[in-house]
Order: sequence, then C-alpha cells, then structure tokens
Amino acid sequence: MDDAPTPAGPRTEDHGARRGFRPVPLRLVLPNIVTLLALCLGLTAIRFAIEGRIDWAVTAIAAAAILDGLDGRLARALKGTSRFGAELDSLADFVDFGVAPALVLFIADLGALRNLGWVAALLFAMACALRLARFNVMLEEPNQPLWRKNFFVGMPAPAGAIVGLLPIYIRFAFDLPEPGPRIALIESAYILLIALLMASRVPHFSGKSVGRVPREHLAVVLVAVAAALLLVFNFPMQSLVAVTLAYLASIPLAIRSYHGYERSRPADP
Repeated sequence: MDDAPTPAGPRTEDHGARRGFRPVPLRLVLPNIVTLLALCLGLTAIRFAIEGRIDWAVTAIAAAAILDGLDGRLARALKGTSRFGAELDSLADFVDFGVAPALVLFIADLGALRNLGWVAALLFAMACALRLARFNVMLEEPNQPLWRKNFFVGMPAPAGAIVGLLPIYIRFAFDLPEPGPRIALIESAYILLIALLMASRVPHFSGKSVGRVPREHLAVVLVAVAAALLLVFNFPMQSLVAVTLAYLASIPLAIRSYHGYERSRPADP
C-alpha cells in the first residue's frame, strides 16, 4: 500500500501545462490576420520603391490603408477587440503609414534634395509616430463627450500617408517627368505641412458614425460604390488625386463642425 504510485503530482503539472495553451477564439484571430496583411503590404511597398516600381508601391500603401479601416470594424463586429490587437495595429500603422510612405517619397522624389529631402522624410515618419502615440493615450481618457467619436484629433496616420503621397499621384496621373530640386523643394514643404497636421490637434472627420445604410438609399449606395470601384481600377492615380483633394477640402468643414459641437454641447457625457 505504501509503495503504490501517487499520480496526483504529475497530473496536476500536466493540467497546468495544458491550461497554458488555451484555445483562442477565431473572432480574435481574424482582425489580427487583416492587420498582418496590411503590414505585409506596407513592407512590400518599400520593396517596390527600392526596385523602382513607384506606382506599385503607392498602390500597396493605399491597399494597406483600406485593410487598416477594415480590421477595426471587423474586430468590433465580431466583438474581437483586445489589447494585443490594439498594440499590433499601432505598430503596423507606424510601418505602413510612417516608414513606408517616407521611404517611397524619398526614393521617388525627395532624393533630389539629398540630405534636405531625407530630413523631410524623417520628420514625416516622426509625426506619424507622435500621432499614433497620442491616439493610444486619448483612448484611455475618461468622460469624453459622445460627439468626440465623430472626430480625430490630428490627421489620422492612414490619411496622412494617402494625402502625403499626392505629388506622386499627380506625376503618374499626368505623366510628368521626375522632379528636379526646385519641384522637390516644393514637395518637401507640402510633406512638412502634412506632418504638421498629423502632429497637431486640428480636428478631422473620423467616419466612425458611418455604419448602416437606410433601406431606401441602398440601391443608390450600391451603384455609387460600384462606380467608385470601376474608376479606381481604370484610373487609379486620378482617383487617388480626387480622393486626396476631397479629403483636404473636408478639413475646414471638420474644424467648423468640431467648434460648433464645442459651443453647443460642451458637457455632453
């Protein structure tokens, strides 16, 4: 009786080891997969730029911005939001919309200014990092008014990347030659302006309130989306120029709307 084995110890250790590898629900995995795909597109954009395929690099960054808009909505729809996913998304955004656009801009256009162009690219990437850090901090601020969810404080990183690449869109849309130092200097000033908007506290429309479509408008929305996709596939650079200009035109409207909410509903819980 005294020499009989007591399996309680090993079984307890095995049970603890098995508990260390708990299954992760698929609803938590899918948004992270989309984020990783966006990260792959951002890194691939850098490769395309090094190989001289600037148009493909720009397209990869634009596709990464689309995926970045989908992963958050997918996580909320599946109730799969997590701290891990938020941290992964922030790191991927810095590569996709800070590092990749800065390198693409330097290789494509700003390299004509050598060190000055490199400084402009560095400042753009640093502004993106500051924007993402402030966004993460503001998520933890309590007691924000409900209307604040309709606005971003500072230009979002994906929008900054798309808007910052406007000089490249124009060059490919209108078949212009590679820029010389004078044109590159103007582009550097434009890039610094976009960097300033990202690092500033200027409000921008968030688009988070865009969700459900009224049933009576469904057919119109479907036709509009189909037409937009056809234009993007047939005239990608021209479409990106139009989207960028429309976004820049919306900034004064966002500032006006933001201050209107502040005056009328300052204490909305």
